[in-house]
Amino acid sequence: MDGNGRWARKRLMPRGVGHKAGVDALVKVVQAAADRGIGYLTVFAFSSENWKRPEEEVSGLMSLLLVALSKHLTRLKADGVRIRIAGDLDTVSPRIRDALRGAEKDTEDNSRLVLTVAFNYGGRWDIVQACRAAMAAGVAPAELDEPTLARFMTMSYAPDPDLFIRTGGEVRLSNFLLWQSAYAEFFFTDCLWPDFDAAELDKAVASFARRERRFGDVGASGQGEGALGGADDDLTCADDGSVAGGR
Repeated sequence: MDGNGRWARKRLMPRGVGHKAGVDALVKVVQAAADRGIGYLTVFAFSSENWKRPEEEVSGLMSLLLVALSKHLTRLKADGVRIRIAGDLDTVSPRIRDALRGAEKDTEDNSRLVLTVAFNYGGRWDIVQACRAAMAAGVAPAELDEPTLARFMTMSYAPDPDLFIRTGGEVRLSNFLLWQSAYAEFFFTDCLWPDFDAAELDKAVASFARRERRFGDVGASGQGEGALGGADDDLTCADDGSVAGGR
């Protein structure tokens, strides 16, 4: 969900105002996803690298998280949204950890849409912690394969993402869902996150619907993927140059 700071700067406002607008956008997108029958939506709320930001901004983000949960949790729960948290909560403050775990507990009976909030998350961290968990569980090296390791990933409860959306004009993964996104389709958009809405979500979904997913096979077009001389020519961005991320 990129572009909050730039959105605020364009309006000559503090970055914190952009983050607040970003929360409002998220609530609207969650509702739009649920209305469209999307079962899983994963958002990158705070990365393990975001601690490098100025202390004032980080503190503001932590406070905003608590306010957002207090303000929107009741509505999300009533709308059938189940909240799950992916990330290293052992290193965050007890107050933040308790609030996030409380949101999980309060919505655990919901099933309309699973909203995973990636908080203090990094894709490399996720793979490392899965390896450690597998070793702690006694998995022998010879027994460790992809399906086995997948069981220890933080999002083992969810299917791999079909569509990865990134707003704000940046074209990179930024350490998000590295394992899970091996065969995700990518959609990048210049739209700043606070301006991302149901219409922008529909653009991303429409772009996804036009693509042929082959998962290494030849697919209906008869063209292979990853073979010598083969071109993956159907994995293109939308005509407007946008890129979207979602689950």
